[in-house]
Amino acid sequence: MNASDRTPADLLRSALAADPARPMVTFYDDATGERVELSVATFANWVAKTANLLQGDLAAEPGDRLALLLPAHWQSAVWLLACSSVGVVADVQGDPAAADLVVSGPDSLDAARACRGERVALALRPMGGRFPQAPEGFADYAVEVPGQGDRFAPFAPVDPDAPALGVGGAGFTGAELVARARADAAALGLGAGSRLLSGRTYDTWDGLSAGLFAPLATGGSVVLCRHLGQLGEDGLAQRIESERVSRTV
Repeated sequence: MNASDRTPADLLRSALAADPARPMVTFYDDATGERVELSVATFANWVAKTANLLQGDLAAEPGDRLALLLPAHWQSAVWLLACSSVGVVADVQGDPAAADLVVSGPDSLDAARACRGERVALALRPMGGRFPQAPEGFADYAVEVPGQGDRFAPFAPVDPDAPALGVGGAGFTGAELVARARADAAALGLGAGSRLLSGRTYDTWDGLSAGLFAPLATGGSVVLCRHLGQLGEDGLAQRIESERVSRTV
């Protein structure tokens, strides 16, 4: 990756330039049997569409705070990079009442209604499916995002020294996030082409780093597993082999 990259969005652009066809996120939900694999190009396309939705339809601006009430999921990873692309602060499991807008999964809709700004809901159904009926007071992400543009350009350059992420009571600028992700990747022995399997949740820095940022910072990829405890030892061993995993956490 480029040493000049100072935001997560920079890291994604470098990954796209280096090898758009390689896997970026392979997602499993072991409660439902779902598997989704996104190449760098496909992941970047989802990020661009989501960033256009965020900046355009939702009128989000750099410095706005977005309460991200989502589990470890490939669509959560998309939203994290979309926020970085716009300059919006992603406050993971943050207080919706204190946020400018909120993005919620199906299990946190009641809490999300405390947000007075724009509200977006994700059904988290296989293949990004929509709600049978959109929750009252929310835009359905799966309905709104497909029509967005495939390329994104921010209205204003994103400042790498501005706040970018809040998680577990800690805050990071874009530059701090990238530096810490690189350090974590080195500690895990990750490099270009590494495949990291993570069963960690997204409500801590360690979970976000292993489940997205550390692999992204080094040209690797993540096998992101939700409900991994339901897989069993034999199933895990088979997955590690079939996905050519080089490290697990």
